[in-house]
Amino acid sequence: MYRKLMIFIIAAMGVVLIACDDYDTFTTDRSSTLTFSSDTVRFDTLLTTVPSSTKTLAVYNHGDRGLRINEVRLEAGASSPFRINIDGQDMSRTVDNRATDFEVRRRDSIIVRIEVTVPEQVDDSIAQIKDVLHFTLESGVQQKVTLVVSGRNAYFLQACTLTADTTFTAGRPIVVYDSLVVAPNTTLTLDAGTQLLFHEKAGMVVHGTLIANGTLEAPVILRGDRTDHMFDYLPYDRLPSRWEGLTFTRESHDNQLTYLDLHSGLYGIRCDSTGIDPLKLHLLNARIHNLGGNGLELNHCRAEVANTEISNTLGHCAYVNGGDARFTHCTLAQFYPLSANRGNAIQISNQDSLGYFPLYRADFINCVATGYADDVVMMPSLSREDMPSDMADVPINYQFVHCFLTTVVPEDELYTARFIDCQIDTLEADINREKHFQLFDSHNFLYDFTPVEASAIRGIADSTYTRPYPLDRLGRSRKNDDAPDAGCYEFLPPLQ
Repeated sequence: MYRKLMIFIIAAMGVVLIACDDYDTFTTDRSSTLTFSSDTVRFDTLLTTVPSSTKTLAVYNHGDRGLRINEVRLEAGASSPFRINIDGQDMSRTVDNRATDFEVRRRDSIIVRIEVTVPEQVDDSIAQIKDVLHFTLESGVQQKVTLVVSGRNAYFLQACTLTADTTFTAGRPIVVYDSLVVAPNTTLTLDAGTQLLFHEKAGMVVHGTLIANGTLEAPVILRGDRTDHMFDYLPYDRLPSRWEGLTFTRESHDNQLTYLDLHSGLYGIRCDSTGIDPLKLHLLNARIHNLGGNGLELNHCRAEVANTEISNTLGHCAYVNGGDARFTHCTLAQFYPLSANRGNAIQISNQDSLGYFPLYRADFINCVATGYADDVVMMPSLSREDMPSDMADVPINYQFVHCFLTTVVPEDELYTARFIDCQIDTLEADINREKHFQLFDSHNFLYDFTPVEASAIRGIADSTYTRPYPLDRLGRSRKNDDAPDAGCYEFLPPLQ
């Protein structure tokens, strides 16, 4: 019995030794090679001089014997903008971007981390840079992975306050760190094609006046500065709260914003209280979307908004608190995809923590206001019982004219008289309401709020109010059929 036990132990130890020997065996067979998680590592278009995020390359050995890597090097050597860390070794610390002596055990892998900083280019066009990461095995076999990045030049502003009239032009994007402030009695003009990219927690505060002269072909863009992807299919630019937002303070006035594309902020445009004279904001042909707060917040001021989309905000798309506001041919779409605790498409109020405000006018004409909820249009109570006696004559004036609305209208005549020739959405929530629109992709955060041919949004607008806006936000004529559509987008029949 003892003899049999010893034979079993010796045999078991032999198996263990053989297994260890297999694990520690390396081959120089030229048919045994590495496998890479990708043969090309591509970076998004980066701003020059700004370091990229890190990408990961996995290097596999799927064989039954280990492989030794004699050398890993970057083809461009010391001049390469790429930085490589392989299996914990930082190649950029070497003189010529080279590292030696790695082992990849059988059926094992090692990890390569890759970063890049694109140097400033000789001109402002987008430049592509390539390099090659070479792996030389002990067998002499050479394998390679291509590295690709594109970069463009940018201007950088740090805690900048403008105290003299200034014009920003198209060309290089302008990256803002900390804040961009327009001082009182100062005008900042943004020419068509200007791009302002705000770093995390940076924002824009206007005490003076802001003029945005965007066009359909070259809008003025305000967005976050991240140009990379959160996932392969989802760029950070489509996510909310990447920067702060745009604030017009009490003393700011006569702001004219045309073809403005503002997105990915913590909020969109916030207008502090000033009273209804002079005009606070004229917003035309704009798009405000994918925000972590309110899209357009108007606090006791006067504003004109037309041919504008405000969509997918964690707060309210349009928040009117007192003052005098008029919305014509606007699309207010509350389909914020990241939280069920989203705000309304329209929120009208005449009070806040400071008290009651006169609501001289809140007119919504030829507009679309819809969203996931059954009621995304909230109005103030017309009852004055709870108001202080000295506020009994404060005006509460609002109306909806030829609008498409997802709401519940109270049966009281005081309310019904404020809804003139409106189409109330009868579709069920969630997926059914998506059927009104051309593109609704909540996975990739891609939307086109142009109505489809069968949508009840079509043909309900009053052409009298359309005359100042014969073209929709995308330049399509509103005169191609019997009646214009509500909202800022006109259905375009397919080409025959």
